[in-house]
Amino acid sequence: MLYFILFFSVLLVQRLVELYIARSNEKWMKQQGAKEYGQAHYKMMVGIHIAFFISLLIEGGIFHSGVNPYWPFLLGGFILTQLGRIWAIASLGKYWNTKIIVLPDAEVVAKGPYKHLKHPNYLIVTLEFLIVPLLFNAYWTLFIFALLNQFILSIRIPLEEHALKKETDYNKVHVNTRVWIPLFKKEK
Repeated sequence: MLYFILFFSVLLVQRLVELYIARSNEKWMKQQGAKEYGQAHYKMMVGIHIAFFISLLIEGGIFHSGVNPYWPFLLGGFILTQLGRIWAIASLGKYWNTKIIVLPDAEVVAKGPYKHLKHPNYLIVTLEFLIVPLLFNAYWTLFIFALLNQFILSIRIPLEEHALKKETDYNKVHVNTRVWIPLFKKEK
């Protein structure tokens, strides 16, 4: 149980730090004339993430059934996702956000993981929604939120793609870059 509390606390603090960074970046971008897209789905996305934490706390914490026997591999996978998260956030710099905020005519970032994938941060979140519940044998949380995450990404990614195409030279920069989610076909 101690491991769960420690892990859960670190995860919660990490998310709060990310929200602080996102708000700071949002303020800077909007001062530069950035536009926000997809406000309607954002509340649903935030709700899914909050519900994930609550479900994990209940299933992995209160009804704690122990740590997965493969925990060293899962913890290693989690650490790799966190390194990927840091890489993605650092690569976008002031342009990284939890919201869809686009600065018209800004230079599109095509470095770091964005050189290879259009939306690496969404891949990282998807992996977290699998690894974290598995780590604490929270199988209902894994099943429910893996599906809900894919649902919200099926709304969010097309909105983000539209905003970037409308406001920047996104199509020119990401001609051969992959959209990683199998639900989406690469545009021709």
